[in-house]
Amino acid sequence: MRRVAIIPARGGSKRLPRKNILDFMGKPMLAYPILCAKKSGLFEKIIVSTKDREIADIAEDFGANVMERPLGLTSDNAQVISVCHDLLMQLDEKGEKPDLFCCLYPTSVFLEPEDLIQSEKMLHEKNADVVMGVSGYSLHPYKAMQDVNGFLNPAFPEHIRKQSQNYPDFVASNGSLYWAKVGCFMEVPDFYPKRLSGYEIPNIRAPDIDTMEDYEYAKLLAKIVFERKGGVETI
Repeated sequence: MRRVAIIPARGGSKRLPRKNILDFMGKPMLAYPILCAKKSGLFEKIIVSTKDREIADIAEDFGANVMERPLGLTSDNAQVISVCHDLLMQLDEKGEKPDLFCCLYPTSVFLEPEDLIQSEKMLHEKNADVVMGVSGYSLHPYKAMQDVNGFLNPAFPEHIRKQSQNYPDFVASNGSLYWAKVGCFMEVPDFYPKRLSGYEIPNIRAPDIDTMEDYEYAKLLAKIVFERKGGVETI
């Protein structure tokens, strides 16, 4: 079974400029998912999709292949789904179409090889079309409120007064990994098909890094995560 990892790494992040290659505990953030994918031993190719020369050079330095994405997929509005679909089309045209692919986000600095191995296994065991990395909520969605004419109204008024231990377990995509069967994905490019399973990753290993505050918080988490592993990642 042929598997490829796809890492979409745009260079134009505005909230946290150059976030994909910012230094993180001695390595560019992009290096972590590349090295994790390599150590998993699952992939025929690890491909970074970018049009940014510095990102491409760093990706190659850490052992990834680079495919240049079309200009139309480099803007703020470009969707990861479209990037993956275009890249898979290119591989198909070269006769290199895989059976499975795993989309890894370039700021997934705390992913471990075992996460990739177990989530890929889940794809088969659950007969799913997509397995995504998910995490629980620190504050349950039922506690959400919204401003209505200057006052806060519960978004879920029928649940707001319930005891939290009676809330159902909710999870959400944490933007870390998405496994998909290529045949199904090429027919309907979507990470939310009917046969969707979630591979749960603890919140401490799934921070969303979009702002300077997120970045500084992730560095604080790293002191805990890497200490548990016996030191900074040395894959």
